[in-house]
Amino acid sequence: MDNLQPPKEIAWRGDSDTAHDDFLAWGEKATSVPGSVNLGEIMVWLRDNLPADAIITQGAGNFSGWVHRFYRVRKYGGLVGATSGSMGYGLPAALAMQTIYPNRVVVCVSGDGDFLMTGQDFATAVQYKLPVIVLVADNGIYGTIRMHQEREYPGRVVATDLRNPDFVAYALAFGGYGAVVEKSSDFPAAFAAARASGKPSIIHLRIDPEAITPATTLSAIRESGIRRQGSGRQG
Repeated sequence: MDNLQPPKEIAWRGDSDTAHDDFLAWGEKATSVPGSVNLGEIMVWLRDNLPADAIITQGAGNFSGWVHRFYRVRKYGGLVGATSGSMGYGLPAALAMQTIYPNRVVVCVSGDGDFLMTGQDFATAVQYKLPVIVLVADNGIYGTIRMHQEREYPGRVVATDLRNPDFVAYALAFGGYGAVVEKSSDFPAAFAAARASGKPSIIHLRIDPEAITPATTLSAIRESGIRRQGSGRQG
């Protein structure tokens, strides 16, 4: 068995290389989305500026699509998420990773509804001086559920609008650092200030609710649902 050698040539090697190149091109540049804050541009900035051993954590929600498409994990364990799709996973996971790896940069990417599932854990971060940086992508809705509502029952919106706190005030109330980002170009300075503070931080990203995925909008999903229903009635 020790003398076995791998094949000199793999028949599908070219297809594999082509698929990998296509994947890299698919996530190379942020797509255009409604609103002044483009989560894709922020992920690209993090990809280009975080150290190779940085750790990203996340919970569940449509916001995670921008992480998976535009960020690049360069070291094993660099992305920690809930395989079961659990909302609220990102913040407690960030605290765990920062405790295990105190010298690595840990960034939690959350949606607003996602963050509020376990947001009280920010108190633990302050208590134990864990300098995690939490990005709260606030679009004012439970985005994934709203997307399904508009797709299957266009215009019939039920219990997906959120009444959110002032996330900067929330961070400050616990003794952490907080900043708000109103446009994508504000993000690098906000992130640098969070790092410089040495405190657990929340960066509040004001996301347009129309920016429901990197590739489409809520309105487009609703209109498609209306057309599909109309076609069904005609049939």
